[in-house]
Amino acid sequence: MAPNPQLGFGQLADFDKILPACAAMFEEEVGYSPYLGGREYYSRRVKGLIREGHSLVHLDAAGEVVFKAELGAVTPEVTQVQGVWMNPSLRGQGLSAGYMAAVVVLAQTRAPVTSLYVNNFNTRARATYDRVGFHQVGTFATVLF
Repeated sequence: MAPNPQLGFGQLADFDKILPACAAMFEEEVGYSPYLGGREYYSRRVKGLIREGHSLVHLDAAGEVVFKAELGAVTPEVTQVQGVWMNPSLRGQGLSAGYMAAVVVLAQTRAPVTSLYVNNFNTRARATYDRVGFHQVGTFATVLF
């Protein structure tokens, strides 16, 4: 899968555009707003990811987020991708695989292995990850409280 060259590292100047996309992804994935306890903590987390070079994003000419993902955990050996999100107006067009291939290329500037986890019911994401070359190596459960 050819990586989409439009994906790059997020910039603090684009924080106000990236934050709403991050919040939308969180709410879609987890089922509630990341702002429930207040906006400050989540905003600091997103800003920190951008500052650390762990935010990957493509903004279109109008400044809208087309695609974004973060490297939630980074070690010298492995990165873990989190927060993958495609703008809803562009979903279903087959664009996400090229972006995920670009995520891997950029993540591997930090560490040689790129990992992620995905819910088993998220069949569209799983199909995309398969197309890019990810393969399942384990199963676990997440408990939120």
